[in-house]
Amino acid sequence: MSSQIPPGISQGLDYFASGNDNKEWLPLLPIKHYTVAHILQDDKVLLGYKKRGFGQGMYNGFGGKVEPNETPLQAAVRELEEEAGIKAPLRHIGVLIFIVAGAEKAFHIDIYYAEEFEGTVMDNRTEEMRPEWFSLSPSDGPGELPPIPWDKMWDTDRYWFPLLRDKRPFVGRADFDKNESGAFISRRWWYGTIQ
Repeated sequence: MSSQIPPGISQGLDYFASGNDNKEWLPLLPIKHYTVAHILQDDKVLLGYKKRGFGQGMYNGFGGKVEPNETPLQAAVRELEEEAGIKAPLRHIGVLIFIVAGAEKAFHIDIYYAEEFEGTVMDNRTEEMRPEWFSLSPSDGPGELPPIPWDKMWDTDRYWFPLLRDKRPFVGRADFDKNESGAFISRRWWYGTIQ
């Protein structure tokens, strides 16, 4: 485990977790801005199943590209409404830098969360996302929500998600390679909390 802050991440962070420290970081790329929003409520989290596009077949928060003349917060609010049918008073909690081998741009992802929302979560809001609730506490009891589907999420989500759950501001970087079948495999990752 390396406490050394990776290239592209600002200083002034407390080391939290890292992995595959023996591999080199991928070269830094020009940045494209994205957002992801999560609803955390009553020991549960709302995630979306990606039905098409980048990350298809995976669960994530709700978000997408920041459009021209739009702030990251405005983009997060818009995407949450488009993909889940709800409005929420989103708060910024973190920044993730994702670099994928072979890509032309790096993903700069502003992470937001809210503990309340207005509206009704739509089961199949769009052709792109299907919202679902998951338990933040592991439990196998009848009638309980399913646990977070880590095996259908980005490999490194399990390392920064506890910071989101505990509402601890964070910054991180994750580099990914693609295997022969086109699946994304974590190459190296690092997460720190804001001092």
